[in-house]
Parts: sequence; C-alpha cells; structure tokens
Amino acid sequence: MNHWWVNQNQTYLHEVGGGYLWSPKVNTNGRRNRFYESMTEAEPGDVIFSFCDTLIKAVGVVSGKCDSAPKPTEFGSAGSYWSDEGWYLPVRFTELNQPIKPKAHMDTLAQFLPSKYSPIQANGNGNQGVYLAPLPSSFAGELIRLLAGQVESIVSASPVELDPDGDEAEQRIKSDTTIPVTVRVQLINARVGQGLFRSRVEMIESDCRVTGVSDRRFLRASHVKPWSKSDSHEKLDGSNGLLLAPHIDHLFDKGFIGFANDGRLIISQALPTSVQGSWNLHAAISPRPLSQMQIAYMAYHRTNVFLS
Repeated sequence: MNHWWVNQNQTYLHEVGGGYLWSPKVNTNGRRNRFYESMTEAEPGDVIFSFCDTLIKAVGVVSGKCDSAPKPTEFGSAGSYWSDEGWYLPVRFTELNQPIKPKAHMDTLAQFLPSKYSPIQANGNGNQGVYLAPLPSSFAGELIRLLAGQVESIVSASPVELDPDGDEAEQRIKSDTTIPVTVRVQLINARVGQGLFRSRVEMIESDCRVTGVSDRRFLRASHVKPWSKSDSHEKLDGSNGLLLAPHIDHLFDKGFIGFANDGRLIISQALPTSVQGSWNLHAAISPRPLSQMQIAYMAYHRTNVFLS
C-alpha cells in the first residue's frame, strides 16, 4: 500500500462526490508534470489524503487502474486552461467526521516532509502546482496518527458482497467503448454503492431506516432494484438506493426484509426468528414514507427480491 496527497481546491466536490481523480496528462506547454504522472502510478488499495480549504477533509482508497478519459463536464469553468484529455483514477472517498488542519501540526509533520515533491511547505501552506504527490511512509504514518483511527476504519471497511449476476453486465460495460470512460467508471462504482450513485443516495436518505445509524462511515448505499437488473439510468438513480447498516444491507439484498410504501419494515417468514431477535429488528425506528420515485423501485424489490 502506498500513500498519496492530492490538492483539490477547485475540484473537491466533483471528485470526492463522484469517486474519482482527474488530471491533464501534461502541462499547458506540453511538458511532463510529475504530479500528473503520479496518476498512472497509483495502484488499487493505495490510500489518498484529500487536502482542501487548508484541511485534510477526506480519505480515499484507489479502486481501479488509471485510464485515459476526457475532462469531466461537471468541472465547468474549473481548469479552463487544462487540456480536454487526461488521466482518470477511480477512488472510493470517505469524508472525515474530524478533519485536521496540517498547519496546526507542523511541529511534528515538518520533520517528515519529503525533500522533493512535497505537497506542502514547512509552514503548512500548500505548494502551488502540486496535484497528486507521493508521500513517504513516515509522513503518511504521522497523518494517520493525527487522524486518530479514521484512516484505519476507512481502509478496513468490509467489502460489499457482489451479486454474481452482475459480473457479465460489468464486463459488458467495461468493454463498451461507446460509453465515455467517466460514465463507465461511475456505472461500475455504483455496483459497490460508491461514486456518483452514493452521493445521490445521500442527498435523499439521511440514515439507516432500521437502525437509525446516521454516521455515514458505517452505512452502505444499497440498490433497491438490483444493480444487475437496472438500466444505466437506474444504476445511478439516487431514488433507487437506501443507506443501510451492513447487516441490514445484507438482509435487504437477499430479500429477507423489505419496506412498505409508508416505510414500515417488512420481515420475510424465511428469516429465522433467532436472527430477528438477535438483531432486534422488531425495535426498528419510526418509519419514514418512501418518495413516489422510491415507491416504484420498492415495488420491484417486493415482487422480485423479497422472499414472500
């Protein structure tokens, strides 16, 4: 596992919310740029510290290989001088509940600054022109210590159990060159409840509808109509998702539970009573009605997924 630092003042909302990094391939004068070349060196599983507005605000885990892709249209006027073709790196970002300001910790961080390609100065100010920079293990270790367990929680988050029916669909998406690379990555990220899909679900859902947990570090964005059965629009539609605690996500995905249109929890007779009792399902929080758009997806779940 390698560690990286990315400066994202202009593109933080788009990249962290969308689950990716994007950079030009070269400088405007056509010359190589060390910080753009870093995009091609990052590997799946690497950890990225996101720096924005003087804070380490998010931590990401690289989820795939770098690929060539056009500049995301959502950037708008940001980086108007950048070339239209660049590097695209999929990253699963998690925003921190307790960000840190490196400038306030330079008494310990300064000694670990790399002598070359440092993302910040000795006084804690960012270095202009730096995008994605590699970090020495000692520097990364001190950041991890200062973030007090948040990085370990993000890195060790349990993987999502994938529906094998989606393997063929994912392969078709990967090989379909008529779909822009940025869209392909978002569709695939949606399969594991990340990227644009998750950000859209979080705009609609505030907590787990069964446990009431609202800390998003401990919630999954789960498709109501399974990803493998959804079309391209449905795969990324926030109304086709719920935020659920991992064990509730498992029950919902396997059809052991569902929801009525008024938000009431429905428990399948196929779910052993011992599990219902151990997970205290009958003490579910007060139901919240589904929106009209969510109702259509939930009808599919009750008919085709729920074990009636």
